[in-house]
Amino acid sequence: MSKVDTAWLRLDTEANRMVIHGVLLLKPTIALEDLRRRVAERLLRFPRFRQRVVETGDSAWWVEDAEVDIARHVVPETLPRRRGRPLEGALQDRLAELAAEPLDPSRPLWQLHLIEHYDGSSALIARVHHCIADGIALIAVLLSITDGGAVPPAQAAAPKKTPAGKAAKAAKAKAGSVASAEDAEPEWLADAMVKPIHAWTVREIQERAGSDRSGAAAASPAERLGRQVLEDAAALTEAPDDAKTRLKGKAGRAKRVAWGAPLALDAVKAVGKSMNVSVNDVLLSCVAGAIGLYLRGHGDDTEGQEIRALVPVNLRPLETAWQLGNRFGMVPLPMPVGITNPVKRLYAVHAQTQALKNSLQPALSLGLMATSGTVEKAAQRAMLKTLSRKATALMTHVPGPAQTLRLCDSAVERVMFWAPQAGDMSLGISILTYAGQVQFGLIADAGLCPDPQAIVAHFEPEFQHLLTLALMLPWETKD
Repeated sequence: MSKVDTAWLRLDTEANRMVIHGVLLLKPTIALEDLRRRVAERLLRFPRFRQRVVETGDSAWWVEDAEVDIARHVVPETLPRRRGRPLEGALQDRLAELAAEPLDPSRPLWQLHLIEHYDGSSALIARVHHCIADGIALIAVLLSITDGGAVPPAQAAAPKKTPAGKAAKAAKAKAGSVASAEDAEPEWLADAMVKPIHAWTVREIQERAGSDRSGAAAASPAERLGRQVLEDAAALTEAPDDAKTRLKGKAGRAKRVAWGAPLALDAVKAVGKSMNVSVNDVLLSCVAGAIGLYLRGHGDDTEGQEIRALVPVNLRPLETAWQLGNRFGMVPLPMPVGITNPVKRLYAVHAQTQALKNSLQPALSLGLMATSGTVEKAAQRAMLKTLSRKATALMTHVPGPAQTLRLCDSAVERVMFWAPQAGDMSLGISILTYAGQVQFGLIADAGLCPDPQAIVAHFEPEFQHLLTLALMLPWETKD
């Protein structure tokens, strides 16, 4: 297992399981046996979904499972009906329960729960451990199992041998042959574990430094490189702890899940165009506004306050996403929750995202994550504790397919997903664009944020404020 993926494997805690959760709503209903057949035909072509994890000391190995039992991985669900609780609430409750449960470590680390009859539709809950893949890669998996989806390309490279030694022998003796062909350590990561940044990271940094024109004319590329590395490394490691709000504290096991009605992507694009900012800026501003309203609604003074969200940045070509694994860095994004004026807040967010665009922090953080996969678990947990003090939320924004997908002859009407939080971070914020819509959702620590639906409820009104202002601006017209 690559060192980055090993790091995600070992981040599992009782409070925060490193499992990505997703929900697909399908109409009309689909049958359990049809789904099992599709999964066996398509999903198991990805080696990771046929393999389980064996840990030996501080190393982890992907091992072929002798017999993947589809019936154990694709299971039926029936939602309990509670008096006064709508069916959507029952689905949110079940997802929150699953988010607190670990996946079975003796089997491949994924599971699908099918609710065949959900208000005239079917609801599919997907659970995939983060060590298998990141969000971008899992979108590629989703595309592959839909009707007409492309299967992963054949592995053309010759199998590479895993490192010989006692650990490999122990894993083989315990669980059969170690899966090593397509799972060998990527070349750019293979010999990088003794440094906080590896060779691939250095190349990424050098390319950016070579194209940088912001430094003094007399500064050499090496000098600019060194200066930016030091500045961005300090921003990652020396930032003060995040603001003390009711959302910051010791995380517990229990979770809460919430989501709202989707926004029209065209409307979001129109606001971005009229305000000369990106779609991402518009959505992040609405998230910051919703959290600020939630805090003030609970009596908190947010004037001049920011909270940080860790935002993943993809660091791989999208055409290789089917290879799975984790290839992203993280950047801390300040969220101006204390700015009540929606336009001022939008441009404050825009300024922050612009400052991070040319940052080396994503590449540096990937290198640091790789390094954390080589140290003892206690040392990694200490690094995690330090990191989680610097942020309140993990926020993901993943672009999904532009067209409506079909699965087993049913339309995939909505797609939602949540990445896990790490350490004591209390909020997992999810933004997904799919089929012309933008879906916003939250997974929250039940003790620190017992009512995440109250945050979600503010998201759409915050967007409507910006949309109203955008419509008041002069629009370009053609003669």
